[in-house]
Amino acid sequence: MNRDEIYDHLAKVYLGKREVVEPKKPEVRPNAWRVINLVITAFILTSVVYGLTAFLTQRRDALKSRVIYALNNSPIRLTYSVGGKYPQVQNLTIAVPDMDVAKYSRLNLSLRSLAGNPGMLKVVVRNAREEEASYYLEGIGGRWQDYSISFERMNLTDWKSIKDIAFVVEAWNAKDPAGTVLVDNITFSN
Repeated sequence: MNRDEIYDHLAKVYLGKREVVEPKKPEVRPNAWRVINLVITAFILTSVVYGLTAFLTQRRDALKSRVIYALNNSPIRLTYSVGGKYPQVQNLTIAVPDMDVAKYSRLNLSLRSLAGNPGMLKVVVRNAREEEASYYLEGIGGRWQDYSISFERMNLTDWKSIKDIAFVVEAWNAKDPAGTVLVDNITFSN
């Protein structure tokens, strides 16, 4: 026995020293307030998760209807000179990357006459099968005009393999034999 043990033994015998005992913690019993708080917390958490899920699902559907695929980022200039000794037709062709545009339903674009007045502009869509569909746009002026052409108005059997889009000024439709047209915001959308 060491010295500390001897002192402790003598203190117990002569002084009645008791050992230090930690008090017992009372058992925690679930009371009514805790149960109510747990139920309320579970209800709020469930409501938040459900609401967030419903909101995100609804947003996804809205975004599906607004899907857009853009072909250009800045205006494209079509300078034409038709009639007389010049060619009777002037066109600008834009290649479309390999992609399935059948999932879209519209071809959108913006036009503006920079100089002269083309009168009408013919939009020609060609696919890999060499099928062509055309649509005439009118009312091209000095301010930007947005046009949206439904695929139903253009009779193509295969929209999965669009090869290019051409913008054509024809001498017999042009009000001015020379001028410039700006084409912008060429997109496919729903």
